[in-house]
Amino acid sequence: MNVLSLFDGISGGQQALQRAGIPYSKYFASEIDKYAIKATMHNFPNTIQLGSVVNVQAKNLPKIDLLLGGSPCQSFSFAGKRKGMSTKDNQEILTLEHYLQLKEEGYEFEGQSYLFWELVRILQECKPKYFLLENVMMEEKWKNVITRTLGVKPIRINSALVSAQNRDRYYWTSIGQKPTGLFGDLESIIEQPKDRGILLKDIVEEEVNEKYYLSEKMTSKLVLYSNQNDRIVGHSGSGGQKGEIFNINAKVGALCATDYKQPKQIIVHNLQPRSSKSGKGGTGPLSRNDGKTYCIDTANSMAIEIVAMRGRPNEEGINEQQLEPRQDGKTNCLTSVQKDNLVRSERIRRLTPKEYCRLQTVNENYFDGTGISETQQYKSLGNGWTIEVIAHILKYMEL
Repeated sequence: MNVLSLFDGISGGQQALQRAGIPYSKYFASEIDKYAIKATMHNFPNTIQLGSVVNVQAKNLPKIDLLLGGSPCQSFSFAGKRKGMSTKDNQEILTLEHYLQLKEEGYEFEGQSYLFWELVRILQECKPKYFLLENVMMEEKWKNVITRTLGVKPIRINSALVSAQNRDRYYWTSIGQKPTGLFGDLESIIEQPKDRGILLKDIVEEEVNEKYYLSEKMTSKLVLYSNQNDRIVGHSGSGGQKGEIFNINAKVGALCATDYKQPKQIIVHNLQPRSSKSGKGGTGPLSRNDGKTYCIDTANSMAIEIVAMRGRPNEEGINEQQLEPRQDGKTNCLTSVQKDNLVRSERIRRLTPKEYCRLQTVNENYFDGTGISETQQYKSLGNGWTIEVIAHILKYMEL
């Protein structure tokens, strides 16, 4: 079986094929990021690198049996501008023919999500038995454009079923499609992966280098929020300095840090364990809404949780960085920049690269010996696939 992987990244396709126990003859990869390529070649030295997707031509390749791709998502993502596939002068691209025409006429395109049409071009040229496209949750309009173009409905799978990461994605694939009904319409037989019940506490490293912990200065700039209904007003007369962490409510032991130029309402969230069993005075525990405690462990320490870094507008309309705890024991979706997830126990820290690997179900030693910086590791992993989800889908192939 010959495989062609577009936007190959750190070769999640090969990792998934290996994980699923599926043999292949040749693996062609289209990728332009030099660090991702370096990681791939370190782990899979027989990979045949093809360079940019715009230069890939089926006529230069042998018969392709499986085409894989996770085309750029930034213009689709709800976290981005959501311009979808368009030119810089806002012409929406809804068909391959229109894209090829605009490309020939020298139009400039918005972002990189338009490269989906290069995948479609190559798909039509190669005519593989199987294809698989992964992308983010997006507006219904663009989901329908992709569905109509590929001729199959997407499968929605959240990586939270197989890892401790909340990563909701669409998968369009010809794998596992069976004719059903009077007219033989194709329907997917791919089932949801079994929920493995993996939580953050199951994948965190026991010993973490001090460099991953936030400094007191950084921590003091964060506004800590919870889902409590109680609100208190902080202002310059409360005795605090701008950007300083201090105890502003001894009864619940809440800590917060904000800019006290103007009095404002703050929903508070506790940062440290209670110093007394009664809960009166001192600092308080992480807030819960169910009236229960966290699981008591042998060390009598506070439960580990993930807190998300968010930018929320204050009363002046200026974004303030806040920490918002997750309540499900999972992380937020990993991104290419390590800033959206922070781990909190008694202190706050960043996730480590190995924890990033575990959350993406990538071999945790994947980058060992590559010499690739942690910044580039985070980027490659955030842009990559959850391997166990891809392996789950690939197992439905009929070889």
